[in-house]
Amino acid sequence: MPLLQFDIIEGRSEAEIKTLLDVAHRAVLTAFKVPPRDRYQIVHENRASNMVFLDTGLGFSRSDRLVMVRVFTSPRSDEQKQRFMAELARELQENCDIAGEDLMISFITNEKGDWSFAHGVAQYVTGDL
Repeated sequence: MPLLQFDIIEGRSEAEIKTLLDVAHRAVLTAFKVPPRDRYQIVHENRASNMVFLDTGLGFSRSDRLVMVRVFTSPRSDEQKQRFMAELARELQENCDIAGEDLMISFITNEKGDWSFAHGVAQYVTGDL
C-alpha cells in the first residue's frame, strides 16, 4: 500500500491533476502489482517561490511543471522502486507533458505495522489484510 504525496506548483487545472494522479496510479499498479483499489494519493499545490529544487550538480534545469513525489511504502526491492521511477517518468512524459528533469521521487519506507486503514486498527498486523 503505497501512499503518494505530490508537491506541484499551483496553476494546473483539475483535469491536469486528475491525469497526473491516474498515470501515477498506473505506474504503482505496474511496478508494485497491488490491487486496483489500493490507491492513496495527496496533492499539495504550492506557490512557485515555496519550491526550490536544484539539480544536485547534475547539470539540468527544472521548469514550473516540477512534480515532487514522496512514496510512503512498506519495504520494496530496488528493482520495484526503479521500475516505478521509470514507469512514472514515462507516463508523465507521454500523458502530462512533464519532462524527466521536472520529476523528483523519494521513497520513505516503513513497516506493515505502521499502517491503519480505518478504525485505529493495524489491519496488516491483525490479519485483515
